[in-house]
Amino acid sequence: MSTKAAKKEEPKSGLRRLSPGEILFNDGEKANSLYIIQNGQLRLFKPKGKGYIEITVLRAGEVIGEMAYFDDDGGGKRSCSASAMVSSEVIEISFPAFAKTMSALNPWFKTIINTLASRLRSTNARVKELESNSTSVNYGSGKHSGYEFFKTSDVIKILGMLFLTYRSHGEKYESGVALHRKTLDLYSHEIFGIIESKMDEMIIILEEMSLIEIHDDKDGLPKVLVAQDLDRLRSLFIFYNTEKYLTEDKKLKIGVKCQVFLENLWMKLQNTPNTDNAISLVPISDLLAVWKEKKQFITVDHLADAKAFGIVGDTLIGDDGSSLSVEVNFLKLKNLLPNIQFMNRVVGSNQAKSSMA
Repeated sequence: MSTKAAKKEEPKSGLRRLSPGEILFNDGEKANSLYIIQNGQLRLFKPKGKGYIEITVLRAGEVIGEMAYFDDDGGGKRSCSASAMVSSEVIEISFPAFAKTMSALNPWFKTIINTLASRLRSTNARVKELESNSTSVNYGSGKHSGYEFFKTSDVIKILGMLFLTYRSHGEKYESGVALHRKTLDLYSHEIFGIIESKMDEMIIILEEMSLIEIHDDKDGLPKVLVAQDLDRLRSLFIFYNTEKYLTEDKKLKIGVKCQVFLENLWMKLQNTPNTDNAISLVPISDLLAVWKEKKQFITVDHLADAKAFGIVGDTLIGDDGSSLSVEVNFLKLKNLLPNIQFMNRVVGSNQAKSSMA
């Protein structure tokens, strides 16, 4: 191979931007760089069977991928996989560039670094042994049903922990109840034993749903979590805990397109007087026309899931013979829509994680 070709293959240092869910590197692949996280969050995990072992979450200011540089026994291969949990930026430093920096250090300092790396490698190996049974695989009634990042028990535990911790240690804030990340970590990791990556993913979901806001603390760090509606957290906890004991045919299952339909029905009802009545008749011809024009392919048939649970009733044709309206149980829609939105967001997270398998 020519020198020119070798240089072409040599890894370059620089800034890399990662989208949510994007893989930075995979377990077992050849390593040629380490990374410094500029902003965002990266999840470290290790494939195991049809699932994953969740290792940790790294944030801004932390280094990732450095162990492969010191790993003579592993042949410089990645010992786990890494993916972005949110939009993130990392500075990539190639091993050749890092080697030049190391060569300039005093011999005694290099000895200290290599010793620390060796000890950390041994500790990591021991941790992996202890975590070997922590793979998030759902066996249900004894039959393997595939990988789940969030199991129902995870969601119940996290929501219950959040509600109790906010009620016990939360402080009044202008937009809700505030809790510092340090207190949350104490309860979630040390007391409840919740895996860090699952806790962080849940915070992302709750932030997207405007149930939690993240503010800077007195040190200017984004570590103050403000819960805007504790009653909603409590109702989500009750919903999931109730669903856990239902048979499969009784559990609430609403497709994403059905959810979109229900969200639009809810918006229409906000402008309708006297909607506290059990049944409201909502025009839908305009919605169907817009979806058809945008080629979103949402039709009346997608309300079948909602109809099965009594959220909507029959679809009626107007006196003109062409306009359509649907019967909507206002109270059921009001109570169940937030649960549906949260449930489908959790399902979406599971699907995204399982697609990495």
